[in-house]
Amino acid sequence: MAGPLAGVKVVELTGIGPGPFAAMVLSDMGAEVIKVDRAQWAGLPQAPGGIGVMDRGRRSVAVDLKHEAGVETVLRLVDGADALIEGYRPGVAERLGVGPEVCLARNPRLVYGRMTGWGQDGPLANAAGHDINYIALAGVLAHIGRAGGPPTPPLNLLGDFGGGGMLLAFGVVCGVLEARSSGQGQVVDAAMVDGAALLMAMIWGARANGSWKEELGVNFLDTGRANYEVYETADGKFVSIGPIEPQFYAEMLERLGLAGEDLPRPGDPTGVDALKARFAEVFRTKTRDQWTAELEGTDVCFAPVLTMTEAAAHPHIRARQTIVEHDGMLQPAPAPRFSRTPGEISRGQARPGEHTDDILAEFGFTPTEIASLRSTGAVA
Repeated sequence: MAGPLAGVKVVELTGIGPGPFAAMVLSDMGAEVIKVDRAQWAGLPQAPGGIGVMDRGRRSVAVDLKHEAGVETVLRLVDGADALIEGYRPGVAERLGVGPEVCLARNPRLVYGRMTGWGQDGPLANAAGHDINYIALAGVLAHIGRAGGPPTPPLNLLGDFGGGGMLLAFGVVCGVLEARSSGQGQVVDAAMVDGAALLMAMIWGARANGSWKEELGVNFLDTGRANYEVYETADGKFVSIGPIEPQFYAEMLERLGLAGEDLPRPGDPTGVDALKARFAEVFRTKTRDQWTAELEGTDVCFAPVLTMTEAAAHPHIRARQTIVEHDGMLQPAPAPRFSRTPGEISRGQARPGEHTDDILAEFGFTPTEIASLRSTGAVA
């Protein structure tokens, strides 16, 4: 394995959404992540609910955690691991016999990463939920949308992945680094409601200094300004502009042919609608690609609004190989980039249980033990 996390071993108890994303990020950076799938999934092309791209980079062992020998198998993997990540509801891992108390007793240096929506404690800890609910309660969703309309869910990027999986991966790495100096592991409680709130740090700061109002769509980053917006072009496509700084805004007016007009100031709330209408009128005079040819690469703070397919073909994305093809699928490349120990997509999605025998042998299981576990159904 290449990457800055080469040598780090992680056991992943298979889940959905943010857990697999965290495991993917760790694997991309060189960690050896062993995916523990359910024994009954062995032989399937993928785990039910699995997403091929997010399941990349890991080998799979199929284990029955309802079987006593299956639980002991996972605990023996834990013995040789730096970290474990799981995404069960609070208390489920404990009931299965693989909770943090048991695992840390076996391996005191283990970092035990827990991914939930509401956290391990609190009044809502055991309630079901999804990304949309976590970002709603965290005070995020209420501020995404246009004035006069409802809040708009931003896919599941802020709860599941930005505030969830990404922070779980960060927490695991922090824990592993600390354990190397202290010799002691610990539990990482990564809650999507906490992470989504953390992503709002700048907005909380703006609220504190009076530059952010809680009304929807009236602020400088939430479509409340004409110079931080998307506009339709002559061909029904869209472009984005964001010249917040005066010098960038002045350059945009010059390039749009509006420098001599008596226009409302961008920060004047009484002139927002008129200024947006004027910009919209101008942008509808040319196609998206024509505007791109004129404005891309300038200090206008401009970019065309691209679909995933279009983004993969864009010259800048292609030059940086931001989107790559692996196993016949277009997908994001590992990020961030390291000059000496770059991350990589080491392998594609594994079939559940594809590497059971190899992994167990590497962790000290004898051929006789592996055969016994297979015969009892503890592994598959």
